[in-house]
Amino acid sequence: MDISEILSTKFTEFDIGTPLSKVAGAFENQELDAVVVTDGDEYRGVVSRRQLASSSNQPSAKVGSQVQHVPTVDRTEDVREVARLMIGSDAKTLPVLDDDRVVGVVTGDAVLEAVRPFLDAATVDDAYTAELISATPKTTIGKALNMLREAGVAHLPVVDENELVGMLSLYDVIEFTTRGGSKSQGGSSSGSGGRGGGRQNRGGFGSREGDSDRMLDLPIRNLMSDAVVTVKRSAPLDEAVGMMFDREISSLVVTADDNDEPVGIITKTDVIEALTWEREDRNAVQVFGLDLLEGMDYDDVSALIESMASKYGDMSVIKASIELQEHKEQSRGVPLVLARIRLVTDRGYFTADGEGYGASHALRLAANAVERQLLKGKTYGQSKKHPDRDEQEQLYGWWLGG
Repeated sequence: MDISEILSTKFTEFDIGTPLSKVAGAFENQELDAVVVTDGDEYRGVVSRRQLASSSNQPSAKVGSQVQHVPTVDRTEDVREVARLMIGSDAKTLPVLDDDRVVGVVTGDAVLEAVRPFLDAATVDDAYTAELISATPKTTIGKALNMLREAGVAHLPVVDENELVGMLSLYDVIEFTTRGGSKSQGGSSSGSGGRGGGRQNRGGFGSREGDSDRMLDLPIRNLMSDAVVTVKRSAPLDEAVGMMFDREISSLVVTADDNDEPVGIITKTDVIEALTWEREDRNAVQVFGLDLLEGMDYDDVSALIESMASKYGDMSVIKASIELQEHKEQSRGVPLVLARIRLVTDRGYFTADGEGYGASHALRLAANAVERQLLKGKTYGQSKKHPDRDEQEQLYGWWLGG
């Protein structure tokens, strides 16, 4: 299955000199995940909603300063490879190029729509993240924002005495702190909760003009969405994806089958990642941008990952994704490279970036950062269930074949 039928020729494009304030206005369209950035007719990269929301740049800054280099694909790219590229680059919108010209985009939602009919054999239990990072209604907005950024997530369930009472999204917080501060007493935030789990919120923000510090000290009960959508662990995966599409949200809180206790969270990204598991006879280490490496080949990268994990006891590598992105900046003819490692093991999920001149240097910096996490036991969530070969064939046989 290729992407020729699911790519969209409608996309939002900005020149590198466009002010970020104008780009931010484009994201008022809640369905827009990322915009394409060009320099004249030359493609430069993308800027995502999440990236812009997490940025501390001034609105007067130009969009060129926020460009993210993500993989590009062509019209005939296989859907499986697109899913792998999305997970490897942490990007849910990939540009489609034809003769170095952007002719469309393919999104994570489009991929999920394409594979949704095949997901009825899988359950939420196969894909959800078991570690639930949550807050309480009394958690301050500032602390919640730090929790979201440090964990690298966009959704924060709100729990009060073991009862799920709300949902907070990164976009709720950013919308409030950048625009909501000008609202008067009794204002409503109903326009910002669509991606956080619902559109109903508690009361108004109050009058806080120019007082951003005070806003960050407010409890999140003033901002969280009351409408929380849950799904049982045993629910079919296609049903969970359908619920997210129907509610126009990107995450569901997972509850136990026999009660309403929250046990985890499942996002659209989790589902896409579940589709990237490899057959046992394929390599567990995926490298994007291998051609950028000087003096290293695939076997060297694979050995680096295995060596890194073997230093910390009985740890098995289930899957590793390495992405290399070359920037235009150079030093003595050597390009600046960003290396990102995502390591899934039987003891947790680890991720880190490294940036240096030359791909090998950047990769080793990223590996050092992952090693420090391993040493401290700092993970970004428990590993997904890694099904054996029989389970893989039953759940994703259509996907893994060919």
